Amino acid sequence: MNHSILLLSVLLLSFSSSTKVDQAQLDKLVNEWHQAATDANFENYFGATTEDFIFLGTDPTERWTKAQFMAFSKPYFDKGKAWDFKVLERNWVFDKGGKIAWFDEKLDTWMRDCRGSGIAVKVGKKWKLKYYNLTVLIENDKVQEFILLKDKKVD
Repeated sequence: MNHSILLLSVLLLSFSSSTKVDQAQLDKLVNEWHQAATDANFENYFGATTEDFIFLGTDPTERWTKAQFMAFSKPYFDKGKAWDFKVLERNWVFDKGGKIAWFDEKLDTWMRDCRGSGIAVKVGKKWKLKYYNLTVLIENDKVQEFILLKDKKVD
């Protein structure tokens, strides 16, 4: 019986420690991805993503494949000014197999408070971003005001 408890403890500790290692690697990946945008480093920014990466922006029309997002973003990166997102907090969830990780993060941006959420996948021994969704945060007590503003006709 003691051997079973010992084996279970070792397995739990090894899973816990590999999750911590992966979380550190993933934090580094996402932090460097955001920094690549700040530095207008096009290659590093898109190099951190899978070939089937999807980016959802804050505008209702912004659902981009990697190729579409690269085309949209290139002029900003070429000017040396992309965007600068500062991470305020981030949370991770892992699948049982350790090959998929979901995250959400609160960000300080030029749009004020935003939330990003995404999916990272392990490709070989390396993590890559597969999906990212950026949303602007708005307090519940300001939603009616926001709806009025959104419904306002533009000349």
